[in-house]
Amino acid sequence: MYLEFYKLRQAPFQLTPDFHFVQLLDPHRDALKAISQVVAQRKGFMVLTGAVGTGKTTLLNAMLSWFSHVRPRISTAFIVNPLLTRDEFLETVLDEFDVRCAESSKPKRLAALHEYLLQVKKEQGTCVLIVDEAHLLTIDVLEEIRLLGNMETPQGKLMQVVLCGQPELAEVLLRPALRALRQRIAVMAQLRPLSAQQAANYIVQRLNTAGLAGPVPFTTASLTSVYHSTKGVPRLINLLCDTCLQVGYELKETSINPAIVHEASSRLAALESALGTADLPMERGEAASDERPHDAMASGVPPQRHPAGVRRQ
Repeated sequence: MYLEFYKLRQAPFQLTPDFHFVQLLDPHRDALKAISQVVAQRKGFMVLTGAVGTGKTTLLNAMLSWFSHVRPRISTAFIVNPLLTRDEFLETVLDEFDVRCAESSKPKRLAALHEYLLQVKKEQGTCVLIVDEAHLLTIDVLEEIRLLGNMETPQGKLMQVVLCGQPELAEVLLRPALRALRQRIAVMAQLRPLSAQQAANYIVQRLNTAGLAGPVPFTTASLTSVYHSTKGVPRLINLLCDTCLQVGYELKETSINPAIVHEASSRLAALESALGTADLPMERGEAASDERPHDAMASGVPPQRHPAGVRRQ
């Protein structure tokens, strides 16, 4: 293992979400700001999209942690498995909000949920429904979510809804059957990949969080190579940087140079070929993507095509 060789206390680039390594970079801060505004102003519906590996789930978990410290309280229902029927979805929402209903009929369960939402509002609190992987929701369940979102008072929506998913979610919402839901979306936000500078900062900060005791092993040139290979997608950065440290350790090189990045990319390319996937970072000799600002927030209805800055991996 390379930890001792590079003077690290723990692995800095693991793919599992670890709150110690959470970094709210500009794209994530902008998205979190958008979500906070929707919740605080009781606007109802918000959609957050982002390409695979851009950190959507990490952002949602950070948001839940923040919500838990907000007063008046924010009660949340976090749905992580969207492959449900309408009745299963309603049952899951009740479970997540910890709403108890002795009756099994849907009207009674809806009444119990409505009573709960009113009680939270009476206590000056807010209820938030968050659905991850929302691009996998069926039309029927999306219609169920719209109907649940209709619960309101003259002062605003009783339940705020955040739909989070891959860019395909914007396409799903353009279907004619979802016109009524689409008209209720107050804010669209997008998580874009990191810029070159943001990616470099991301790598250095993760190394420091992992307890780096010596100099940063990645040279400036190698950081640029990592960015070119990953296009700024955090998950791919983690995968490639971890492989770079493994290669550097095998070669007994304390400094990670572009040649090591190339070797690491080649290994991942071989793994990609063996697995038949297309999501691993590879050296392709491509030019770096543009350095336009990576703001996440954009208001309005879903776009007619993939927004600029979203890259399929």
